[in-house]
Amino acid sequence: MNLFEPLFESTSYLCGDMVVNEGEQGNRMFCICRGKVEVTKQGLASAPAVLAQLSGGDSFSEVELIDFQTRSASVRALSDLNVLTLSNKDMHTIFEEDKDTFILILMNISREISGRLKKMDALVASSLYGIASSLAS
Repeated sequence: MNLFEPLFESTSYLCGDMVVNEGEQGNRMFCICRGKVEVTKQGLASAPAVLAQLSGGDSFSEVELIDFQTRSASVRALSDLNVLTLSNKDMHTIFEEDKDTFILILMNISREISGRLKKMDALVASSLYGIASSLAS
């Protein structure tokens, strides 16, 4: 058994359940074991914009382990869902017990956030290009 395995909490949600809500205070990240979720962000339009769909092997709310801001998006289960969660407090325990593991987790969180930022940059750039092209026509 892994030294840190007991720190991960298994939680289940039913299809349609809200897992996290934009604007609420968060304190944990989620790793999807089984199922699928939809990540949405409330915008200026009446309906929230779908940012992503995630499934087994994906994670979300990683920022909660390194930033103490409110949640930046909502996540809803698109199917019955089983996740493992890790809290800020548990991350601190890992920091105290094994700095190498702590650094590895932070590096992986950073890579995930960086990849998502690159995707959002590309979306913004293509949207701006589309607006500029339509204005030039």
